[in-house]
Amino acid sequence: MTRTSSESAIEILYEDGELLAVNKPAGLLVHKSKIASDETDFLLERIKEQVGANLYLAHRLDRATSGVLLLAKSREIAGELGRAFMAREVTKKYLAVVRGWPAAAGEIDYSLPGVREHGPRKPALTRWRTLATTTVPIEMGRYPEQRYALVEASPETGRYRQIRKHFHHISHHIVGDTSHGRGDHNRLWRIHFSMHRMLLHAWRLEFAHPASGARVVLVAKPDEVWQRVAERFGWQGAIAA
Repeated sequence: MTRTSSESAIEILYEDGELLAVNKPAGLLVHKSKIASDETDFLLERIKEQVGANLYLAHRLDRATSGVLLLAKSREIAGELGRAFMAREVTKKYLAVVRGWPAAAGEIDYSLPGVREHGPRKPALTRWRTLATTTVPIEMGRYPEQRYALVEASPETGRYRQIRKHFHHISHHIVGDTSHGRGDHNRLWRIHFSMHRMLLHAWRLEFAHPASGARVVLVAKPDEVWQRVAERFGWQGAIAA
């Protein structure tokens, strides 16, 4: 039986005979894994039940990350999409709120390990551009006010937690990231803005359709938490593009 509860339904962004794309909620695991053996709620199982069809992941998102997630309706199409991701033929754009004010644009070329932190490192490249900035008049440490920025991050490679680790590397930590962020800034956002999650959103995905070759552009509208942040800092236009 398909899932009909509006509370648990996943937003579908795109569907055709070969593909399905959804707007993944923050905090929802994509699939079962050894490190989540006690969990019972997964996006893949939920969306299979919702649409009444078997589906295969084309890529993955962290549990804490929201946004565009692409699935295939056959193993063959999933394989084609996987090869496109590996060949860097898929354009990925994320929204993130980071501490500090990065340059207007730049890139982070810094090798990263896989899931195992002490494993071999592989090349990893993320480009970014700053969309908006704000100053928060709250004293913390030796600073009388805090600076934050809204950035668009475009990872060229797909390493484990790449965007999170790359912005940590350049000391512009993503707000709400409990693994690679700054605890003092995360606490500030929890206390003053009631923000209890990471502000990283898979915003846009562009690729050639594996069956037709037509260009597909998928956009996931940021959820109500993002909308609240945007309204507070006057960033509505930046996240509506």
